[in-house]
Amino acid sequence: MVGADQGIIDLHHDIFFFLILILVFVSWILVRALWHFHYKKNPIPQRIVHGTTIEILWTIFPSIISMFIAIPSFALLYSMDEVVVDPAMTIKAIGHQWYRSAPLHEGD
Repeated sequence: MVGADQGIIDLHHDIFFFLILILVFVSWILVRALWHFHYKKNPIPQRIVHGTTIEILWTIFPSIISMFIAIPSFALLYSMDEVVVDPAMTIKAIGHQWYRSAPLHEGD
C-alpha cells in the first residue's frame, strides 16, 4: 500500500480504539448506575446538589480525547497535502440560488 493509504487505515484503527474505550466506559457507567440506583435497593435516593468534580472531569476528558484524535488527523492531513502541477481534469463548481452546475474542463 501507498503511505497515505496505510496512514488512513492506521488513523481509523486509532480512532476505533478510542471509540471502543468510550463505549465500554459509558456502558459500565450505565450498568453501574442502574445497579446502584435500583428502586428496590434504595427506595429514597440521596439528593446530590453539586458535582463539581464530575463536571470538571466530563469537560476535560473529552477535550483530551479530542486532542489525541486531532493531532494524528492533522498530521495525516498535512502529509497528504500535495500540489498537483498538471492536473488531468479541472472542475469548476458554480453555486446558483436554486441549483448548482459543474462544468468539466479536460486537460491539454
